[in-house]
Amino acid sequence: MKIKDIRVVEITLNPKPKTPPRTQSKARTYRLNRPIDRYRTSKDKHISGANWKRPACIITAEDGTWGFGISLYGGPVSSIITDHFAPQLIGENCMATEKLWDMMVRSSAAFGATGLTSYAISAVDCALWDLKGKILKRPVYELLGGPQKEKIFCYASGFDQEWYMELGFKATKLFTPYGPEQGIEGLRKLEELVANTRELIGDNVELMLDAWTNFDVEYTVRVCETMKPYRLKWMEDYISADDLEGYKTVRQRIPWQTLATGEHWYLPTVFAAAAGQRLVDIFQPDVLWCGGITSAIKICHIAEANGISVITHAGMNYPYGQHLAYAMPAITWGERSEGVSAPGVPLEEMVKLPGTAVIKDGYLVPSDAPGFGLEIDEAWIESVMV
Repeated sequence: MKIKDIRVVEITLNPKPKTPPRTQSKARTYRLNRPIDRYRTSKDKHISGANWKRPACIITAEDGTWGFGISLYGGPVSSIITDHFAPQLIGENCMATEKLWDMMVRSSAAFGATGLTSYAISAVDCALWDLKGKILKRPVYELLGGPQKEKIFCYASGFDQEWYMELGFKATKLFTPYGPEQGIEGLRKLEELVANTRELIGDNVELMLDAWTNFDVEYTVRVCETMKPYRLKWMEDYISADDLEGYKTVRQRIPWQTLATGEHWYLPTVFAAAAGQRLVDIFQPDVLWCGGITSAIKICHIAEANGISVITHAGMNYPYGQHLAYAMPAITWGERSEGVSAPGVPLEEMVKLPGTAVIKDGYLVPSDAPGFGLEIDEAWIESVMV
């Protein structure tokens, strides 16, 4: 069956929970550190995406069946899909996901298939897998090989650890509000945050730390050495994604620390290079950024062949990552992020895409409906375009 139409709309996904929070999320207390924080002009303003909405890609087959995929950075990403990919893919076999993914990567050679282009590939590829599942009337995880696990172990990322424990999570991740710019004072504040969190959650809950690429090699080493008493499960995204030599140096200087990264790596090639040098222990691609389901499958196979685990970035936020994790042996855990929920607000009320499975007692089982199980129609799409 051939692709009849590819269109992109820009949407906003803001859940509106009915339950009032008991208290405000502690996330409001912290301003997460970012690489741009070196410059004073960024201190009072978080620079992210120029207020771009999300691009939603809708691919329709000849029989009228359609698939739905999303990503980030709506403005430029929508243009790449509409102006560059759509003219090439319309008329192609919609079931040929490997070929279509390869066409997008190869046709982007002139300007590069990573970065913003990878976000565009991701939206198209996820829509194609959703369409494929709907046509075959099977959930996507069955098309990926079927369930590999009974349920997915999940962790919560944020600052409301007491609430996460109440929800049943047995692992949690903190973001770093302090970086090299704050020097020794920031290091001490970060240690206080981690120490207080460890005391709150106890010894039977795993704790991780995410620096969102804002550290340098020296600061990463100092942080990991300082945090030794608090038994971090892993240190994540500590230096610039492009600094592979830096990753090698960190690996050499703190061989005892479990290291994780990859949300800002795009397409399988960089993961293959990192696997060959054992730069990290855990790959963390984002399905909606790294080139979609097709790319993520390749990354999982690279990881598995090299004895590396995969825990996709924000994988439990949307059904795309849920289905991938359910089927892939390399994926061991799932992350719930993007605010999780404020204390007292049920996770069910924080769903952004209707039909997305919800974590219960720290575990998740994806929807078994066709495709990704999304429960959306044209009326819903129009409602989130405003």
